Amino acid sequence: MADEPDSDRAAARSGHIPVFLDRTLELFRPVVDAAAAGGRRPVIVDGTLGLGGHTSHLLAEFDDLRVVGVDRDPEALEIATRRLTAYRDRFTPVHARFDDFDLIVDSLPEDARDGAGPAIDGVLLDFGVSSMQLDVAERGFAYSVDSPLDMRMDPTTGPTAADILADYPRNDLARIFRVYGEERFARQIASAIVRRRETDPIASSAQLVELLYDTIPQGARRTGGHPGKRVFQALRIEVNAELEAVENAVPGYLDLLRGDGRAVFMAYHSLEDKIVKRELTTRTASRTPAGLPVELPGHGPEFEAVTRGAEKASQSEIDHNPRSASVRVRCVRRIDGRTS
Repeated sequence: MADEPDSDRAAARSGHIPVFLDRTLELFRPVVDAAAAGGRRPVIVDGTLGLGGHTSHLLAEFDDLRVVGVDRDPEALEIATRRLTAYRDRFTPVHARFDDFDLIVDSLPEDARDGAGPAIDGVLLDFGVSSMQLDVAERGFAYSVDSPLDMRMDPTTGPTAADILADYPRNDLARIFRVYGEERFARQIASAIVRRRETDPIASSAQLVELLYDTIPQGARRTGGHPGKRVFQALRIEVNAELEAVENAVPGYLDLLRGDGRAVFMAYHSLEDKIVKRELTTRTASRTPAGLPVELPGHGPEFEAVTRGAEKASQSEIDHNPRSASVRVRCVRRIDGRTS
């Protein structure tokens, strides 16, 4: 048996298993077929490339597909690009946050346009932290191993989680823990952090976990999993401005889709899914004023739902890939007549 490439070993070490893989291929098959029927080569943007799991299977499944793979994490982008070497003529890597549309549009193939401007056949956004980021200890995302509190998806820029714990006022810390982590003891934890940092700033995951164990009442720790889960999630969301990126990305990618193009969104946090649901509800609704007996020309829905609400992972997928347990998948198709 041939030696396994370094990139594949890195993916395997991270426990990288693409979520909803078979369903993802199924959801994008119609846009690939439609492009072929129209004499075009389809283009899909994987806005959350990670280690390239979804993209590698999309490229293997569809011979004419071109994928623009976007990731803010330079290490993940490098690993994915090596992993996808066999598809280098159909894959374009982009180092950017998934809502950096100037860079992404500039990276599209020249023929990825229609009469209204840049146009893509599909977009996949698999929100949240990647397997590699969780599993590589020195990145500081995990509460189960001791490491510096970094948590930046792009470690070349921006403040770290330790910086936030050292600098944010108590009320801002409490708000982050309460809103992004749904932490019941957000105020108490924020107060404990402010007291602690006066003499000993918190710089490692072990220090933060110790403080959480000391602050959260023992009775409350018996349910709800590890006491670090919610606070670490909240810090990660704040460090990476994740919800801001989602707010920008959902409408931006919908606007880029050509007629019959599809968007697939995978959310793992209720706040992410709420943003997606709100935008899709607006885009799939009629724009004709209420009370009129007929649809006004040009005021029909822009999109129609492909999934019924949010699809969830089956028990068999959860058993195979526990990280799929919280995923909510939504897909829409553009129907408003933009030329295809």
